[in-house]
Amino acid sequence: MEPPLFPRESGQFVAELSQDVFVEEEGVQKVAEMLYSLRDSDELTAIGWKNANPLAPVATSDQALNWVFVVDTMNFSFWPEKQTQQCEVTFKGTTYTGYMTLCAAIARAMEEGVPITDPKFFSQISVEELAHVLRSDNQTPMPMLHERHQVLTEGGRVLLQHGGSFHSFISQAGDDARKMVELVVEKIPSYRDEAVYEGKKIAFYKRAQILVADFWGIMAARGEAVIANMDWLTMFADYRIPQALVYLGALRYSDALMGTLKNGELLPSGDRREVEIRACSIWAVERIRARLRELMKERDGRSCGVTSAIIDFYLWPYAKQHHKEMAHIPIHHTRSVYY
Repeated sequence: MEPPLFPRESGQFVAELSQDVFVEEEGVQKVAEMLYSLRDSDELTAIGWKNANPLAPVATSDQALNWVFVVDTMNFSFWPEKQTQQCEVTFKGTTYTGYMTLCAAIARAMEEGVPITDPKFFSQISVEELAHVLRSDNQTPMPMLHERHQVLTEGGRVLLQHGGSFHSFISQAGDDARKMVELVVEKIPSYRDEAVYEGKKIAFYKRAQILVADFWGIMAARGEAVIANMDWLTMFADYRIPQALVYLGALRYSDALMGTLKNGELLPSGDRREVEIRACSIWAVERIRARLRELMKERDGRSCGVTSAIIDFYLWPYAKQHHKEMAHIPIHHTRSVYY
């Protein structure tokens, strides 16, 4: 089969054929206006990366880059089977749920002296050791322990084959975001986030793109290497951002799909509806970015440096902050190592 379309082209291809998910231009305009009002704030810069995750190590620390690799490699499928039974991890007096349980568990392990960011260690970590690192405060464990173990040890072995650190590995791609994503996807199987839609192979590369964006966030915070082609990255197609885009009116679900999601039906990875939700989210953010650029040119007479990745960095915490107002909009449920 021919190589897959890249994420941006995949988003456009699916959006033009989609049967159950639709990009709404009125909502696109609304979100673009919202972002325009924030155009000079830290929320739309690399600084927002650190602010969005207080558990991330200081960017200048030696562990910061390997921490990003460990977390991003296991960054998938945190939604609970029942809302009343969530995995929880408490660190320094704060109890976390969702993705932040992973960050808190890794921070806790580091404080306990576990060398969890050392590829020599995590390439050989046992399932039992990882279970202890990721242990929950309650009876609900973090989902997909065995899959997390498989992808973490696999990723660690790849790093050991390429210099022994995430920095040495990713540096082989030069300072180019697109080449970095391609390198990650080529070398590490768990990052090959692809599907087939209407006979065409498409790609989302959610975790690979986040990995590169997080690398950029750290390097930008350090004032180090300028990474080219950051605007090649799209948003990171998961289950939280689509909910926010529906809430903000930039996406619309068909009545049939909304009914399916409200019933809590599990969508298999690669299901047509799941693919449409993720791909149309990518395309909605592309439309928002294009409209934001137009607004800045029309009103301010200047170019816009806001990338799709930065819009994602803004929308994800926005979704967390407004989760109560969004509660009537269901997230889609898919168990997968891709997101």
